[in-house]
This record gives sequence, C-alpha cells and structure tokens, in this order.
Amino acid sequence: MLGTLQSLILENGYLDFPEHFYQRNTPTSLKGAHLISFNPEVARLLDLNPCKVNPDELAYYFGGGGLLPTSQPLAMKYAGHQFGSYNPDLGDGRGLLLGEVVNQQGERWDLHLKGAGKTAFSRFGDGKAVLRSSIREYLVSEAMHGLNIPTTRALCLIGSHEYTLREGMEPCAMVLRVSQSHIRFGHFEHFYYSRKHDDLKRLAEYCLERYFPDLIQESDPYLAMFREIRDRSINMVAKWQAYGFVHGVMNTDNMSILGETFDYGPYTFMDNYRADFVSSHTDHQGRYAFQRQPDIVLWNLSCLAQALLPLTGKEKLIGLLDEYKSLYLTAYYQLMRKRLGLQVKREGDDALVDQLITLASAQRIDLNRFLRDLCSFEPSQQPSLDRCLSHFGQAAPAQDWMFTYGNRLAKEAASPPIRQQQMRAVNPCYLLRNYMAEEAIKAANQGDYQGVNELLAVVRKPFEEKAEFAHYAEAPPEWASGISLSCSS
Repeated sequence: MLGTLQSLILENGYLDFPEHFYQRNTPTSLKGAHLISFNPEVARLLDLNPCKVNPDELAYYFGGGGLLPTSQPLAMKYAGHQFGSYNPDLGDGRGLLLGEVVNQQGERWDLHLKGAGKTAFSRFGDGKAVLRSSIREYLVSEAMHGLNIPTTRALCLIGSHEYTLREGMEPCAMVLRVSQSHIRFGHFEHFYYSRKHDDLKRLAEYCLERYFPDLIQESDPYLAMFREIRDRSINMVAKWQAYGFVHGVMNTDNMSILGETFDYGPYTFMDNYRADFVSSHTDHQGRYAFQRQPDIVLWNLSCLAQALLPLTGKEKLIGLLDEYKSLYLTAYYQLMRKRLGLQVKREGDDALVDQLITLASAQRIDLNRFLRDLCSFEPSQQPSLDRCLSHFGQAAPAQDWMFTYGNRLAKEAASPPIRQQQMRAVNPCYLLRNYMAEEAIKAANQGDYQGVNELLAVVRKPFEEKAEFAHYAEAPPEWASGISLSCSS
C-alpha cells in the first residue's frame, strides 16, 4: 500500500559506524522554498502515493524547513583523487544523507538532500546549490534512467527566493537525490591513506552485507566485491561511450561503488561527435575528454584497488584490472552492434563500428540523430539512404560506409520491420541537449517552471516518438555550440 510523506519510516545504518565516519547535521532552510518539480516514478520506489504527496510538504521537508519524524541526517566523510591529485579534505560539503527508506520489495533507497547548507566538510563553500545546477542534475538523472544508463535519480526539485554567488548572483535550490548507496571510491581511499585499516575493513564488510550479500560466501569476498564494482563500472562507461555522454569531472569521489552515474556537474550529451570533446571549460588539460573516459574509469578503479590492499592480494587485484580493457571493449561493441541493428556478432562488425565512429568524428556529425534515422534505412530505397547521408558534409566516404552496412544487414535473420523496431528501442528520439536545459533554466530563473516539467516528460521515455515533442528531435540551434560549462554547472 502506497502512503504519504508522513508515513515514511527512515533508517540510517551509517549511524552504526563510529562518529569519525560522518558528521551529524541538519539542513539549512531555504527562504521561500517552493516545489518546482516532482517525479512520481521515483515516489513509487519509496512507496509514496504520488496523488497523496502534498507539494507544500515537499517544499517544507526538502527545502530545509524541517525533518521528517524519523530522519537523522548526516554528512559523510570521504576523500578522493581530483584531476589526478589526492585530496584528503573531502566529504559531503553541501549534501546530507537524510536516511534510508526500505520499500515493500525490500529495496533500500538513500534520501540525500543536495544543497542542504554548510557541513564540517564544506571547506570554503557555503553548502548551497544553485537553481541552474540543480535543474541540470534533476533532469539528467531521469534522462539517463530513460536511456537505461545506471544513475542516481531524484524525487523532487525545490526552488527558493534566496540567492548566492556563483557565476553572478544565482537563486538557490535543493534536489532530493535517491540512490541505493552514496558510498564512493573516495570513502575507501580516506581510510586507506589515513591508515585506519580497521575502519576500512568495517566499511568493506558493511558494503558486502548491504549491497553485495551474494559475495559474502566467496573465498575472498573483498576481491569479489572489487570484481563486481569493476564490472558495474565497465557497464556504466560503455553506455556513456555508446550514447556520447561526457561526465566532465570523473574524480574518484564522484565514482559510485554501484556503478551509477554520480554527481552530475558539467555533463554533456555531444551534439556533434568529437572524440576529444571536453565538457568543462575548467578541464584545461583535457583529462576528462570523451575518448579518455574508459581509461579514467580504469585509473579510478586502480585507486580503489590500491585502497583495498590491506584486505586482499595485490596480484589478484592487478589480475582483475588487467582484464578491464577486454571486458570494456566487449561491452562497448555489443552496445554499438545493437544500435546498428546487428543482433548476432559477425567478423568485421567491430571494424564497421570503428569506421562509423571515425566518420562521425571527422565530419562532426550528430551521431545520435543519424542513428535514429538509420533505424528506417532500407538499402533498396533511395529516400532512406538520402536521409542518412544528409547528416554528412562529405557524402562519398559516408556512402561507402552505408554500402558496407547494407551488405551486412543482408546477413541478419530479422525482417526489416523487426530490425527497425529493435533499433528504435535503443536509439533515442530525444536526448537532454545542453540547449534544452539552458532554455528551461532561463525560464525557471524568471519563475516559469513549465520547461523543466515538460523536459522531464520528454526524457523519461526517450525512445517513444510523440508529435507534441517533435521539436526536441530537431538539430540543436547554432547558438548551442557556444554554451560553456564549469564545475558549478
């Protein structure tokens, strides 16, 4: 039976740890807190009845006005490598773990309030989140879920009449983030580098019991847990690469042990394919460029493996890391074959994918829009070929690729209608483009939240084409290429 906010029972197993694992804290209330958007699908995960959720209560409890009766909020302590350098002074600097909801299916869901004010780990920050970044995280978490890319999600977005200084004076907001865990690679690094190995073991045992119970009986459960984290991370980054998603700030403190896309900042779904695309204008060295993301995940996993050395064998950890590249390529090419409508792997398929990517990068095409049009491709029908070729400035090399692709399709057992249906189920009609978020943010800054809520509906089901959303499937406007993103995004 679905209930109301008042009926939520929150636990907080993290409070069972010693107090140096966290700081108890309470949210700082926002002035004029009000509901901007509410996600009914996430509400159902928490056993909330969307029709019985009071907007004023959402604004009160998740705008910092007060605590749910069973909430015991805390800020987690962790560390991490930021742009390659270890930083021991990290932790929840603007977010609080309010507690965990155990739903009727026995699933545990963390409620984490982002923008909740200063904590012991805020350093020089004010602990606030601005509306711009909050809208972006709220929308993209649902967009990623719609694309079947592992991600945190969000229950609601709360606005306010309060301002803080970021890129000028900006309105403050809060997002209630929902995930099954908020434990990061950086949690393990903190205890390893501070030489608190008993605490490191305590944290690892907690994670095994809470998130990986099937691994407890393994001969080396800590190694098995690392293998599972590796495999989930591979699945995540392979999907990023297959859909042209650029995270922007892949620090180890932004890496979830559950392999979920975590801590959205200057993310981008590329409009025009560029292997060297960098989404944050503060990433001057291009450390987190699109093409480097798989290598950075491996680097981050190496940091986690280092932190687990007191618990398991070095050579075994190295062995699991050595398997990474092969496992990643297998996952990536499998996803790309599905996007191309190739259900059974054949010799030459990987090369066909590589040739397309080389073309897409050389000619800076919108790969996602091309692949959506490719869903309707019929080798014997000139109009469908012309539509696909229209994405390329230089048609000759693209035409050669299309010819090779058409010959490969002839070897597929599925009929064209079945193939097209399968392709439309993995090639989105809609992505959350930067310009869409920018337009919604601009309107929201004027008190108009219609764009935010419409985009939520658009990205929730990105594969289903709807006439009323047709303009969201069109090419991005020219001004979109000028959008500049920073870590405060």
